[in-house]
Amino acid sequence: MANTNNYAEQFSPDLLEILVQGTLTSPFITSNVKWVGARTFHFTQMSTSGFKNHNRNGGWNKGKYIQTDVPFTCEHDRDIEFLVDKADVDETNSTASVENISKTFEQTQVAPETDALFFSKVATKAQATDGYHSSTKTSEWTKENAYSKLKTILSAGKLRRYKARGTLVAYVTSHIMDCLEQSTEFTRKIELTQIAEGGIGIETRVTEIDGCPIIEVIDDERFYDNFNFNPDDGGFEPATGAHKINVLVACGETCKTVPKISSIYFFAPGSHTEGDGWLYQNRSLSDTFVFPNGKDGKIDSIYADVDTTAVA
Repeated sequence: MANTNNYAEQFSPDLLEILVQGTLTSPFITSNVKWVGARTFHFTQMSTSGFKNHNRNGGWNKGKYIQTDVPFTCEHDRDIEFLVDKADVDETNSTASVENISKTFEQTQVAPETDALFFSKVATKAQATDGYHSSTKTSEWTKENAYSKLKTILSAGKLRRYKARGTLVAYVTSHIMDCLEQSTEFTRKIELTQIAEGGIGIETRVTEIDGCPIIEVIDDERFYDNFNFNPDDGGFEPATGAHKINVLVACGETCKTVPKISSIYFFAPGSHTEGDGWLYQNRSLSDTFVFPNGKDGKIDSIYADVDTTAVA
C-alpha cells in the first residue's frame, strides 16, 4: 500500500552561524594619511647628523639634516557585486537579503583577506631584510624550545627598541601556541577563570612574552608569505612557492594597512539595470606598507619565520 503520509518540509529563516576568526590585524589599519593622488600618499622621512666636539675658541660645528618625501601607492584594488533576485527573497523567507549577504561577505571574505594581505606583505618585506627572517621546519618547533626561540626572535636586530616601547605584536600558529602552553622552559602560573553556571575553567594559554602580545592565528589559511589574489572562484589562495608563516612580528608604529577607497552601494529594484532584484556592490582599494625608521631609513621593526616546505 502506498505511503500517503505528507512529510512537509520546514525551512528556518536563520542563517547557519559561520565560525571564522575575526580580523587579527585591525590595530594596524589607519586612515590618518594625506592623499596627494588617486592612489598615492606621501610619508616624510627625516634624519639628522649628531653632536661634534665643541671648540671653546668660538664657532659652532655645522650639522645637516635630510628630509625625504617618499610616495606610497595603494595597489590592492578589489570589487564584487551580488544581485538578489526578488524571487529568491520571497522563496527563502528573506534569508537571501542584502543585509545577510553583506554580513557573510564581510565575515568570510573581507576579514580573512585583510589579514592575508597584511601577513604576506610584512613577511615579504622581512624576508628581504638581513637579520630579520628565518626558515624553520614546523616540526622543529617543540615544547622544549618554542619559548627560547620566540625570545631570540623578539631580540633580533633592533626589535628590542620597539618591544620596550610596547608596540610589537607577534602572530604565531596554533602549533607554536600549543608548544608554548606545554613548554618545559619556564614555570607557568595557572589562572582560574569563571565560566557559565558557576563552573571554574583553567587558563594556561600564553598570551604575552616580555610585554609583547602573542596572538594565535587559528584560521591559518591566511598565514602565508605570498598569495594569489585572483583565483578562478575569487577570494585568495596561497601562491605556488609560498611558505606558511610560523611567526610574524610587526610593529604598530611602522606597519600600516591604509584604505584609500571603501565603497558599499545598495540599489533597490528598478533603480538599476542589472536585473529584477536588489543589487549590492562593494569596492575596496587599500594596501599594507612597512615604513623605515626615522633615524637611518632602514627597516628594523619586523620579523618573519616561515616553514621550509613550499606550496606545490
